[in-house]
Formats: sequence, C-alpha cells, structure tokens
Amino acid sequence: MRIFLVPLFYYALVTDLIQASGLKWVRVNVPQYRSPGESAQLLCDYDLGNDTLYSIKWYKDHEEFYRFVPMARPQATSYKMEGVLVDMALSDRKKVVLRTVNLKTSGVFRCEVSAEAPSFSSAQSEARMEVVYLPKEDPIITGVELQYQIGDEINLNCTSGKSHPAPVLHWYINEQQVVSPEVLIYYPQVQHRHGLMSVTLGLRFSLSSRHFLGGSMKVKCVASVSPVLWKDGRDSVVQSLPVKDMREALLLVRSMGYKVETSPAVLLIITSALLLCARSN
Repeated sequence: MRIFLVPLFYYALVTDLIQASGLKWVRVNVPQYRSPGESAQLLCDYDLGNDTLYSIKWYKDHEEFYRFVPMARPQATSYKMEGVLVDMALSDRKKVVLRTVNLKTSGVFRCEVSAEAPSFSSAQSEARMEVVYLPKEDPIITGVELQYQIGDEINLNCTSGKSHPAPVLHWYINEQQVVSPEVLIYYPQVQHRHGLMSVTLGLRFSLSSRHFLGGSMKVKCVASVSPVLWKDGRDSVVQSLPVKDMREALLLVRSMGYKVETSPAVLLIITSALLLCARSN
C-alpha cells in the first residue's frame, strides 16, 4: 500500500508547485466611457509566472470577439459582432483596439488568459465600458405665462435634449432643489432613433410671497448625464466621472406690485461643462 501512496503524494506535490509558480493574475484596463466615433484601447495585463501562453480571448457580454494564439497562423482572429470593430493592425496579445465605437459597443469586456501544458491554468478579469452620447440641445422650459398673481398656480415642464444614457432633470427655486413629490410631475422617457432618449419633468405649485427674494424668484431646470458603470438585476451604481454634461434653463420672475411678471424673454443660461479632458486613453 505504501508503494502506491508515495508516488501519488509526490505527483500531487509536484502539481501544486507547478500551479503555484504558473499563471498568477490577470488584470484589464478598459476606458470607463467613450463618445460615439472614438476609438477605445482595451488592455489585458497578466503574469504567467513560469507558464507559457496558450491563448488570449476577449469577450463582450459573454460573447467572444477576439482571440490571440501564439502558435496559430494567423496568430490573431476577430469575430464579427455588432458594435465591435477590431483594428487588427493595432491589436496583439496585450491589447485590443476598437475603432469607431457606438452605443451598441457599451457592455462588459472580459479578458481570459490560458496557459499551455502542464498547468493548463486560466484566469480572467472584466470591466465595463459605457459609450455616452451627450445632449447637444439645452433643456427647454414650457408653460410660462406672461404674468402671474399671488395664489396663481405655476405649471411648468422642463424637457431635456436627446442623450444616452437618459438625462436626469432637477428643478430649483431660488437655488434650492425641489424634492417634494407633491409638486413634481414625472413623465415617461421618450425613445428616439439610434438609442437616444429625452425626459420631461413637470413642476406645479401655488405662487406665494415667500417665493420672492428681493422682489424676484428664480426657477431653474438642470439636466445632467452621468453614465452607469455597472447594473445588475437589483440596483445600479452611478459613479462620479470626469464626464458630466450639465445644462441649465433659468426662468426669472419679477414682482411688480400686486402682479408678478416674467421677463419679456425667458432668460436662458447655458452652462455647458463638458469635462472630457481627464478621460482615459
């Protein structure tokens, strides 16, 4: 019995040592966001240890689109997938370059590294990239009357420009965000061509003297876009990114004795801060 146990124990020990000195880790570096038409470089870094590379495989949402096998001819192969256009001249065992990304490029990208014999070990890592279309139009405030009296009902709508993902709207009265659900009216998102969306948020309240500070009241609508970096079946996590498009529409209402008048032309202030300078390459 001992004659068989010793070789088995020795084989297990050698196998563990080989695996321990083989493929150690895999790490991906994927841009958090891109705009339509841009290129995107997906990096796959790994430590093979004493192992020899067998293959690199890239997946988007569990479907393979690129493979690199050193012993194959040709070494690199790409597979057709909607929204994924691989630049084969710039792609290799360490990186994949995507050309002309669009909204369908968004998704979870995974790199899987496999080793040759004797370990046949494999490891993988993944990250999400979101393609963001920022709104070109400013939010529009509608429902404005030429004059109001104290006690009148203010009934306004704010409609965003088209974007992806959908913008988020907030109302402000005298720089204070309106959060009371009793005065906010939510409308369904509107779907446009090419996956773009716009939203409308209503504001309804009774005008009173307390709304006027120094004889005027400012009503502002702010539209912002913040990409969702990860979403599962239960909730979403919205991370703070250097890309955030914020646009404002401001309505200035002045008190004129017992009457309240809006300015002859609605004052529109556009604060278009597209902070794209800090994005990843």
